[in-house]
Amino acid sequence: MPPVVTDRAVRGVVQRVFGAFADDLRRQRLDAGLTIRQLALAAGVDPSHLARIEADVTLPSPQTMARLSLALGSDLAARLYPNTGPLVRDRHQAAIAEAMVAIVHASWSRFAELGVRRPSRGWIDLAFHHEEQRTFVASEIQSELRRLEQLLRWSDEKAASLPSWDGWPRLGAPPAISKLLVVRATRATRGVAEEYRRVLRTAYPADPDDALASLTRGDAWPGPALLWATRRRGAATYQIVARP
Repeated sequence: MPPVVTDRAVRGVVQRVFGAFADDLRRQRLDAGLTIRQLALAAGVDPSHLARIEADVTLPSPQTMARLSLALGSDLAARLYPNTGPLVRDRHQAAIAEAMVAIVHASWSRFAELGVRRPSRGWIDLAFHHEEQRTFVASEIQSELRRLEQLLRWSDEKAASLPSWDGWPRLGAPPAISKLLVVRATRATRGVAEEYRRVLRTAYPADPDDALASLTRGDAWPGPALLWATRRRGAATYQIVARP
């Protein structure tokens, strides 16, 4: 059985943590009015090494991070923040992704697990690119709807960060970026969607039937949309539908 925590996921965490450190380091150095050389000398770090750390091309050791934070008069902390819960809990995402990929029309190119870096860092579950329509749809798959406001904000930030994805330059002329949220249909998620239907409608205003037709037939993409994944009766697979 393959490990639950993949190397790609580990790289994403490392990239996010050290990228945030590099951003904070540069901002605080500039706020203090220090040059790279001045901070490096105060911290006992080679200036060229510090420049590479700020450029996010070198990972600093914990000792180097401590030296730089002390030289800046800043606190340095490593903490675990609760997010969506243990990875082993969400066993539905892969099956829903499989169902999504299976229905998408040949006119859409498919991409999975896209790493973005700037201005936000994270991973986009699935994405679809229609070359003729010059449209790129960033898709998030959710088996639960916890922390809805955080989910919507984070989805926006990751979609806006798509130009930092390594594959973006290969798309040619920059396409328009849109969003798709795919939610597993359960009593709980339907209840949340009903309670916050105005918020979800504002974030994903396109008609879901039009979005599904676009993905399955190659019709024009209508804009940010919400689709649902329902469990096939007596099976472990899902089907993608416009409404739960």
